[in-house]
Amino acid sequence: MKMQLQDLLGLSVRSLGTNKLRSSLTILGITIGVFSVVGVMTALSAVRQSIDTGLSVFAANVFEISRDPAVQFSGNRSRWRQRPNIKPREAIEFAGRMGEDGIPVTIYGVDSGERVRFEDRRTSPTNSIFGTNENFLLTNKYDIAHGRNLTQTDLEFNRPVIVLGADIAEELFPDQDPLGKSVVADDSRYTVIGVLESRGQLFGNSMDNIVLIPVTRFVANNWGHWRSMDISVMAPSATAMGAAQDKAIGIFRQIRGLEPEEENDFEIYSNDSLQEAFAEIATIIGIGGLLISAIALLCAGVGIMNIMLVSVTERTREIGLRKSIGARRRDILRQFLLEAIALSLLGGFAGIVLGWIVGNLVAAQMNVPMIVPWLWIGLAIGICTTIGVVFGFFPAYRAAQLKPVEALRYE
Repeated sequence: MKMQLQDLLGLSVRSLGTNKLRSSLTILGITIGVFSVVGVMTALSAVRQSIDTGLSVFAANVFEISRDPAVQFSGNRSRWRQRPNIKPREAIEFAGRMGEDGIPVTIYGVDSGERVRFEDRRTSPTNSIFGTNENFLLTNKYDIAHGRNLTQTDLEFNRPVIVLGADIAEELFPDQDPLGKSVVADDSRYTVIGVLESRGQLFGNSMDNIVLIPVTRFVANNWGHWRSMDISVMAPSATAMGAAQDKAIGIFRQIRGLEPEEENDFEIYSNDSLQEAFAEIATIIGIGGLLISAIALLCAGVGIMNIMLVSVTERTREIGLRKSIGARRRDILRQFLLEAIALSLLGGFAGIVLGWIVGNLVAAQMNVPMIVPWLWIGLAIGICTTIGVVFGFFPAYRAAQLKPVEALRYE
């Protein structure tokens, strides 16, 4: 008697439904394995998109010089901590020497978690005060909405002037022009000379809660021996990045007093190097997620084999009865294989849905559009089907090989 595929499917579904708890626990193992890989890969895609978008807000031909790497791995931290800080004098001398060749340089120090106050209004303590020079807008792609930028004269005369970010200006001056007003930032009083254009958010954080003050005043008010200045350099073009970096390294080594045989005691990096570092981290995390998924799926596969072997034992008389009325070995084999595949796919689909939801919650936090990881979804379905076939084949084969007479006598 030849059984149709729909009949086999119906038998498989009814069989799984008779052992709901056991089937649910087996499905849960597959769900965890698939969830870990789909969720991790979706989240990594969101993080990577956010990083690419975030780095694109900086000019393509800008590179940074700092004491420490932008991305730090704990293994080399002790070596970085031994480096001397970049002093304001060194940064100012470097900017001057690079400026002689027409290469704009931004030098800056920053205090985070600060309030800005105007009369009886004050902001929340989430602002960043940048002590910088006139090139900050150029290297960070900000524009002036009202008023003017910092000038070299402001730095030379150590003027108490300030440029407000869009969020701060709106919060402190909702119904009046902030230009010329006196505000208090970091316990010092400044005159507002400009307001920046709004830039929106980066990595889920506002880019408009900053203020700019002359770096000379920042150093006079806030500097300590534990601080280190950061430097941004704008090459003439993207193609001239290599030459500009070589020039910057040579000049900065001279300023730092390094001998030819000594290695650099500072880091130099650009958007491309940051993207490579983040890609390396994402690869490590991805491999870790895949290993966890592989272990979970292997355990789930063993669970499927176990539940199917138990099912064969419990249904021995049923198998004998079906064979006695004409069911062929291939029908029994296909039925038990379908049951194993169904268990695996049900867990796979549940894991895909949960992984997609959790991954896109991460994307939403980073203001990244919804992501559908079709590649990983396809791989998950293929892997779950393979697990069902591989781990379900032995129980199905064992059921198919039962002899009708012996099966009917089984108690």
